[in-house]
Amino acid sequence: MKLGGLAMRYAGFGFHERPLPPSSDELVHAWEPYMRLCIELFGAERCMFESNFPVDKAMCSYSVLWNAYKKIAADLTAAERLNLFSGTAARTYRLDTPQVLRSA
Repeated sequence: MKLGGLAMRYAGFGFHERPLPPSSDELVHAWEPYMRLCIELFGAERCMFESNFPVDKAMCSYSVLWNAYKKIAADLTAAERLNLFSGTAARTYRLDTPQVLRSA
């Protein structure tokens, strides 16, 4: 399960209609219920954070987006965070990565 795409206009959060872009805390507030439900239902070993940059740039900056993801995952275990940020993608796309990612 790719966890992303919520910065796109059609997702319905309306951040693109505001005079200033959202902060990472605002993104966490809006997105966390959806992302945490996906992580709970599918497990971190079957989920991965992703972005649609440069398309997402219309809504927020790259650093704000990834900072929101870090905040959403902050209370998860180290193994869960490893899966969400790299391990699941490495296994899914069969990327040649260090052993630590393949064993996550």
